[in-house]
Amino acid sequence: MTQKIPFGDLSREYHELKTDIDAAVARVLESGWFVLGQEVAEFEREFAAYLGARHAVGVGNGTDAIRIALEACGVGPGDEVVTVPFTAVPTVTAISMLGAVPRFVDVGPETATLDAARLGEALSERTRAIVPVHLYGCPCDMAPTMAVAQEADIPVVEDVAQAHGAAYKGRKVGTFGRAGCFSFYPSKNLGAYGDGGAVVTDDDELAERCRMLRNYGQRRRYEHVTAGVNSRLDELQAAILRAKLPHLERWNARRRAIAARWDAAISGESVRPLSRREGHVCHLYVVACRERQGLQSFLESQGIGTQIHYPTPVHLQPAYRYLGLAAGAFPVSERLAESVLSLPMYPYLTEAEVERVAEALREFCAGC
Repeated sequence: MTQKIPFGDLSREYHELKTDIDAAVARVLESGWFVLGQEVAEFEREFAAYLGARHAVGVGNGTDAIRIALEACGVGPGDEVVTVPFTAVPTVTAISMLGAVPRFVDVGPETATLDAARLGEALSERTRAIVPVHLYGCPCDMAPTMAVAQEADIPVVEDVAQAHGAAYKGRKVGTFGRAGCFSFYPSKNLGAYGDGGAVVTDDDELAERCRMLRNYGQRRRYEHVTAGVNSRLDELQAAILRAKLPHLERWNARRRAIAARWDAAISGESVRPLSRREGHVCHLYVVACRERQGLQSFLESQGIGTQIHYPTPVHLQPAYRYLGLAAGAFPVSERLAESVLSLPMYPYLTEAEVERVAEALREFCAGC
């Protein structure tokens, strides 16, 4: 029986890093300090330095990172925040948590990231922030995006949940806007072994406000200057992330190498890999296929796991019907939702597994 290639397998990473991970966990347990201690402070310093930013503020998860960053930028109930409909729902959940109203701009068909040429059309006098999403590990086209935002004097809060280490024109994403928001969900390019997130910024005042907001609005013990939340990266996750951060560049390079192999295996017009700008980190390897069900079934027959990211754009989700947006509102996002398929993509795929996927892609394309 053919050995299955799972869509993801985090145990492989742990087995390689077991000594370092176990030591990091033991260090925290022996310290007796589990919330907002030395591990969090050191990870914040190390992660900010890696990105080339002044501050990183550890929070409970990536959704909270966006929510806290937006609130720190002054977004509140009734304000509009512009983002894309083709993203993970948590991007928009963070906006809704503040009582703000999500407004959408469609994505480009090649990269599935924000179409900067259409961004201006989505802005209004109520727009208080723009949230570009670096989807699948591909950087957004930040130069025109920032130009529109700066012209309108609207802060940019980057969703970098899927793009740890990605760069746009040599500069790490997450450092272009007023804030960059990261998730450390276990499957991310840099993942914890539980939930975690961070807000990254060069703005001293914004960083201080985020630190207060994550911890009940507390400036110093028992002095609460704003109505904050409880959203703190814990010491165990910070220690694990510190053990893993030195490997991120190597892992990203491996992802890019795997993606190049599979790109070369695809031919014809029935399947196409989504385009990836230079500096991508291939969080997911995504193809668009007119016969998605056929491709997914064929890969399954070969023992290759797949998933769909994402089958329904946010504006068509039941939770956001109140926005009054019908099918056809964002045609590119809707076409992508009907055609995209994600293949296994993680740095611990073996050479034999990489070749098996490549061969399956060649076989499917040859039969189309």
